[in-house]
Amino acid sequence: MIASKRVPAVAAALLLAGCGTLPPPGLPSSSVQPAQPAVQPAPAPVAGLQLADDRHAQDAVIYALGLIGNHYRFGGRNPDSGLDCSGMVSWIFEQVAGIRLPHNAAQIAGLARPVERKSLQPGDLVFFNTSGKPHSHMGIYAGEGRFIHAPSTRGKYVRTDPLDTGWFASRVSGLRTLRRPA
Repeated sequence: MIASKRVPAVAAALLLAGCGTLPPPGLPSSSVQPAQPAVQPAPAPVAGLQLADDRHAQDAVIYALGLIGNHYRFGGRNPDSGLDCSGMVSWIFEQVAGIRLPHNAAQIAGLARPVERKSLQPGDLVFFNTSGKPHSHMGIYAGEGRFIHAPSTRGKYVRTDPLDTGWFASRVSGLRTLRRPA
């Protein structure tokens, strides 16, 4: 009876964990800043990173498609031992473009440039609010309305899902690109 009461609690914790992005290591708890009031304008995104060659974005899609079926692992950043969402994206862009992204979806969102839905291209990044926070989950846009990601639920493996329908559609919190500005 006690074990059966734990199952819903464990399932809820796993669902809320999203893709398992972690805060940067070594930050003291005093460095966490409280949320700003909603009346203040959002700061402009930091355009701190872009691909040296926009063809790397398409290469990222091809690489991600090759990872479909790999196992999810909280904090994972290696296809051999498992991947979480930001670990998957970081691993892929390191392999195809030689850039190392943070292992944190929100930090990656801060480094990438916002893009409108009509301008979204394969290899761009899609972000979701899966745990009450924007950019708590992410994936790579594959084109034709689908994205590739490493979710922690429903099978726990890298897979594709539709961007505009289903569970993730109402949770989109950002569309970003690492491509160079036109």
